Amino acid sequence: MNNHTIYILFLFFFAFSTLLQLYLSIRQSRAVLRHRGNVPADFVSAVSLEEHQKAADYTLTKQRFARYRILFEAFLLLVFTLGGGLNVLAALSIKFSDGPITQGVLLIVLFTLVNSILSLPMEWYSTFKLEARFGFNRSTPVTFFADRFKGLLLGAVIGVPLLYAVIYLMGVTGSLWWLWVWCVWLGFSLLMLWAFPKWIAPLFNRFEPLPEGRLKQQIENLLNRTGFQSNGIFVMDGSKRSGHGNAYFTGLGTNKRIVFYDTLLEDMQPDEVEAVLAHELGHFKHKHIVKQMIITFVLALVILFILGLLMPQAAFYQGLGVAYPSHAMALLLFFMVLPLFTFPFSPLSSLMSRKNEFEADRFAAKTASGNDLINALIKLYRSNAASLVSDKWYARFYDSHPGARERISALKKVS
Repeated sequence: MNNHTIYILFLFFFAFSTLLQLYLSIRQSRAVLRHRGNVPADFVSAVSLEEHQKAADYTLTKQRFARYRILFEAFLLLVFTLGGGLNVLAALSIKFSDGPITQGVLLIVLFTLVNSILSLPMEWYSTFKLEARFGFNRSTPVTFFADRFKGLLLGAVIGVPLLYAVIYLMGVTGSLWWLWVWCVWLGFSLLMLWAFPKWIAPLFNRFEPLPEGRLKQQIENLLNRTGFQSNGIFVMDGSKRSGHGNAYFTGLGTNKRIVFYDTLLEDMQPDEVEAVLAHELGHFKHKHIVKQMIITFVLALVILFILGLLMPQAAFYQGLGVAYPSHAMALLLFFMVLPLFTFPFSPLSSLMSRKNEFEADRFAAKTASGNDLINALIKLYRSNAASLVSDKWYARFYDSHPGARERISALKKVS
């Protein structure tokens, strides 16, 4: 392909992906607004009109903000590529460093810093205006900036050595560099999964062991029944930043942890918490996490192989407005434009995710209680101001979980 073909393909997918995202967001807003005045029949006895309308207004506000973000990120992509932004950063990296590897690392570091700074106002607005308006934000400016500083520092400590290794391998391992880089990335990813709960997550949140009592006893009995081995059950101070509630597994091998947000425990009865955990255990028993990891690793290998084909071609850089070809530039440029080409395939991953959620729900209904899980889900919908209504096409692209009505209807059939 010549540079003109690359240029046309980029502009086509740029326009298609951006307009599609905007279109889906508008569809979602219209669907929510259309049903704002009435609680869906399945939820009339569980969700008040006031709660339903708050969820609708929250969703509508988030969608309006999402459309601004889509346009802003599209604008930044054009500035960095065809607008010459990456050329400026590449020239700076050459000026302030010696050697191609260090220049490449500095290029990616500069891009990360500039992109983080440019995105900061929107993150601030989302936290202190949008979330605060609906009573969800509990963060402070100190916490907000501390999180971002720690994130950048952690990225430097962990990411810079990885970048040095990747760019070095791209230069010395010949045409099969993509395979070597994939092996390094695979090992790094598994290491991070293992290290995250014990060494990384505590840098941002406090984790306390679940106190003794009825809830802990029920959870331990559930773990024994399902054969799940963990390295502890913890409560996270999610209320430090947000009023949203959640629960999750984290870690790998013997370093797995079960984590509950304190906001989740405040709102639920022990039987409901047990049902939520049983759902998460359903993902473990059906090997959803392992399957997702395998798919991710295979896709990463394919993506790196495609990059290996594009990297030697001058048209790849020229067609995207870049005048400084290098291994690092190829890496950065490719992963900047990749989402434009992959977004149309989002319904495939969302469909698989929703299928997994239905399986985990069925497991929870059989292992704990379907009715308790229904009650827990309704409380989560209420406390998180989650919309009970969603546009079907928006859901196909974005929803990793089934819609509220479909999910509860399915649970009632197996309860």
